[in-house]
Amino acid sequence: MEARQWVKQQFEAAGMEASLDGVGNVCGRYVPKPELEDVPAVLIASHLDSVPAGGMFDGTLGVMAGLECIRLIQENNITVNRPIEIIGTSEEEGRFGGMLGAQALSGNLTLEWLNTAKDPAGEYLKDALEQCGFSPQEALHARRDPADIRAFLELHIEQGPVLEMNNKPVGVVDGISGVFKWLIKLVGKPDHAGTAPMNMRSDAFMGVADFAHELSRIIDEEGSEYTRLTIGRVELKPGFAHTIPGEAHFTLVGRDMDNEVMHQVSMSCQKVLGAIARKHNLKFEYDQLSWIPPRHFSDDLVDTVEKNAQELALDYMRMPSGAGHDCQFFADLVPTALIFVKSVGGISHAPDEWSHWDDVQKGCDLLYKTLLDLCNE
Repeated sequence: MEARQWVKQQFEAAGMEASLDGVGNVCGRYVPKPELEDVPAVLIASHLDSVPAGGMFDGTLGVMAGLECIRLIQENNITVNRPIEIIGTSEEEGRFGGMLGAQALSGNLTLEWLNTAKDPAGEYLKDALEQCGFSPQEALHARRDPADIRAFLELHIEQGPVLEMNNKPVGVVDGISGVFKWLIKLVGKPDHAGTAPMNMRSDAFMGVADFAHELSRIIDEEGSEYTRLTIGRVELKPGFAHTIPGEAHFTLVGRDMDNEVMHQVSMSCQKVLGAIARKHNLKFEYDQLSWIPPRHFSDDLVDTVEKNAQELALDYMRMPSGAGHDCQFFADLVPTALIFVKSVGGISHAPDEWSHWDDVQKGCDLLYKTLLDLCNE
């Protein structure tokens, strides 16, 4: 919340109308002339949160790049014929499932979900909102009317190795992988690690280990070249060195560019987990925290970004995104585009996340040129 207040102050210092909405999205609106107030605006948005111990570029770069576009327009007295809004979204990393800020803006929230969503530790989203001075009811009022939006643009680091592998500073993204997130529980029987024979155990961790070994086979049989399956968090109970784990709670995140492939992969995961549970005499259950279908962006706007990359003589590539981003919630509502900046070593969500500043500038130049095209079409 301190960071959001700081960004709000930066928007105000740039002469923008600045506010926080009902989920903590920081909004800065630039209207060049009063008579343009009701003209559909161009939105530039990305997120301000990252994972614990994350890097400095993930999300925040896109918000600061949008603010720099406004500063350039003002400093150079550039004529624009649309309002421009810069938004720093909240809770993109999905501790409660989904991407709260973007879902609120695009109308993809329900009061039932806001009241029942909780994180893997059991904290409810509604309680976290209230601690920050918000409420589930206020969250629903953050929705924007698509008729008021000309286009949605986002600049983001790639967070992967593809651009670096191909020696390209920027990427023109034409779609985003879908993602599902599960919280899985395997329940066996805690027992003494020294006295319980190996063939008489109901070891919950062995279920996790067996499932982890099956992921590559599931992808080979049911997935595609874009499929990803990740076990990112495991908690064993009771968690003592000399006690056989009686429970294993773990997350599974699946991704693909095709919604049908995602369903096939998820069904296969259920079958494999059921078989493993029977093998180790375990009970198996899971909660689906979120299911976000893949999104394909507007061909016209992506073509415009690509044209601008060519006119700027940028060495770029057209590519999909394996990671989810705020812009995916707007792809079915308004023309949407995403620009990637190369990540050194493909590293992200880590303290040594880095993008070279000359690559950052190329991405920002491409964002700026595309913004001006949209504002003066």
